[in-house]
Amino acid sequence: MVGVAVGLASLMLVCAARADIVINVDQGATQPVPIAVPAFSGAAEGARISQVVIDDLQRSGLFRALDPASFPALGGDINLKPGFDGWKAVSAQGLLIGQVSLDGAGRLRADVRLWDVYAGESLIGTEFTATPANWRRVAHKIADAVYTKLTGQAGYFDTRVVFVAESGTKAKPVRRLQIMDQDGASPSYLTDAASLAFTPRFSANSQDVVYMALRPNGSTLYLMNIETGRQESLGRFPGMVFAPRFSADGRKVAFSLEKDGNTDIYVMDLASHAAARLTSDAAIDTSPSFSPNGGQMVFNSDRGGSPQLYVMNADGGGVHRISFGSGRYTTPVWSPDGKLIAFTKQEAGEFHIGVMRADGSNERLLSNSYLDEGPTWAPNSHVILFSRDTGGGARLWTIDVSGRQLAPAPYGAHASDPAWSALLP
Repeated sequence: MVGVAVGLASLMLVCAARADIVINVDQGATQPVPIAVPAFSGAAEGARISQVVIDDLQRSGLFRALDPASFPALGGDINLKPGFDGWKAVSAQGLLIGQVSLDGAGRLRADVRLWDVYAGESLIGTEFTATPANWRRVAHKIADAVYTKLTGQAGYFDTRVVFVAESGTKAKPVRRLQIMDQDGASPSYLTDAASLAFTPRFSANSQDVVYMALRPNGSTLYLMNIETGRQESLGRFPGMVFAPRFSADGRKVAFSLEKDGNTDIYVMDLASHAAARLTSDAAIDTSPSFSPNGGQMVFNSDRGGSPQLYVMNADGGGVHRISFGSGRYTTPVWSPDGKLIAFTKQEAGEFHIGVMRADGSNERLLSNSYLDEGPTWAPNSHVILFSRDTGGGARLWTIDVSGRQLAPAPYGAHASDPAWSALLP
């Protein structure tokens, strides 16, 4: 992957006594912060970059981009203090100004500055460089910088999503792996229609994806590097294998294996391909997800009579139940910061995406629909992507941990089983 450089030496984080702009992402935003983002000046990519920044910030639900038609005139030097009275008059709390140029080597450079209009202070002054082909990544990194400065939380815009693109008919379904930027740009297929793809999962520290492929002769787990396209089978198993997921360090993969009518959880060392069985009871144990520190694993099991959530040590010991509400709990996934577990809950004819603490306390249901399922976390642990089917086919949706920011993801076709990448290098 071609990277995007950040001018850290020029990064200016002004520690004023108190910034006027305060956004609490945990509680959600009842009123999005009004921000002015004039089209970036300079090279032709400038206006496109600023528009992607606007789209990223608005889609978070925490920002409201103001109408450029109301903007006062800007000076030519983005490093000079703007006339704040004019920006106050259009109700801007934040002002993001940028200038884009191409250097002698043909590389794109974006200089940006974020101003707190009411405090009259510069909050960010930095530069980003990349090849012109990577202008969208520059935009996402700028949006991440603004989001981080104004919320105090890491951004999540310079990321990708892998998912199952669904087409065909019920009699002949087509399920192919597809990848795209988190904003829906640059979609491309990773697999063909020769097999049915299920449950792709990103490694947290590489560009590897693990998934299950179903063919007439059985199921296989595959490991794919999405940069090189190299793919390898993780071995043939004597039964149906499914629900794979990487360990936090990317060195192992946990999965479920149905053998002789019994489904248990296994873990495989990717270097040796040696697999060890972690559960051994008559129940269906599936959907394992490692804790970020690698010491534990959450999974769902019907050993108590209905699917519920359980946590065990990474070696299979210390199994204990953490969900005790009514309904059926499935597809748990640990948040990257380790504080919460997201899950799917089915109750009274409806499906929900919910979260709870790792000990099972403070359960909250964030969504409800005819069919909501398969949550995956943004790398900042504040936004969840999932699939929703209201009767016309599954689509991708997002919701934040407050439950207030619910919106369709920017991908218009049928899709399921999403997995969110870490921030790109």
